[in-house]
Amino acid sequence: MTRTVYVNGAFVPEDEAKISVFDRGFLFSDGVYEVSTVVHGKLLDNPAHLARLRRSMSELNLPSPATDEEIVAAQKKLIEQNSLEEGAVYLQVSRGAADRDFAFPANPKPSLVMFTQPKNLLHAPQVSEGIKIVSVPDIRWKRRDIKTVSLLAQSLAKQAALDAGANDAWMVEDGYVTEGSSNNAFIVDQNGTLITRQLGNEILPGITRASVLRLTEIESIKLEERAFTIAEACAAQEAFITSATTFVWPVVSIDGHTVGDGKPGPVAGKLRELYIETALARAD
Repeated sequence: MTRTVYVNGAFVPEDEAKISVFDRGFLFSDGVYEVSTVVHGKLLDNPAHLARLRRSMSELNLPSPATDEEIVAAQKKLIEQNSLEEGAVYLQVSRGAADRDFAFPANPKPSLVMFTQPKNLLHAPQVSEGIKIVSVPDIRWKRRDIKTVSLLAQSLAKQAALDAGANDAWMVEDGYVTEGSSNNAFIVDQNGTLITRQLGNEILPGITRASVLRLTEIESIKLEERAFTIAEACAAQEAFITSATTFVWPVVSIDGHTVGDGKPGPVAGKLRELYIETALARAD
């Protein structure tokens, strides 16, 4: 069945969807995006994703193509029309079409596109098996806190991991882990302290990351927000990643070194369980 997608106010079959060849998202990566998770046909943490979208647009001085209410209505219509029970809604805003010039157009008309993707989220095999990570240099620009569509460096990192027989990559800058190719990175040290990098321009402020940190307070898990090295990660009891479409996935190997006993750990398992429970309770 052909998916229905959303393009600038219209719901059309995916093979009929069109965007201008002059769109600045295509020519300059001049755009931002969000991915909202769908479980049981409902959106998880969507208000937080839309708030981050607004921040990203503000940081790039991108005009808004729609109100939050209009975006949510379109997301829900796509979910309904595509009978999406479990997966994600991708949303992208670009500065729109203009003759190619590095300078911003004087009166831009932003573009808004959305589509759905089915995914196995609740029972993904990575939850019970864990994932393998390799480290790669972080070659991205300096404003990683903005969720831009410029993802070539992340794609290269992900492909390097796959080529090495791993599942994903953690990027390293000045000796410290920044984040994964599309996720935030966590370790649990030998004292049981949960460690994840502090927010700043170096990493994306993950929506799932924020939810997991709130859960650590409820569960009285000791937390340190600071940078850590690959050596620290290899010596940890546990490691895991968080993102909108993985929730919490345990890491069992880093650069060929076994993490802990090589099996998914209890902290990651508990936080995943609690995250799903609380996210579903407030799903819309």
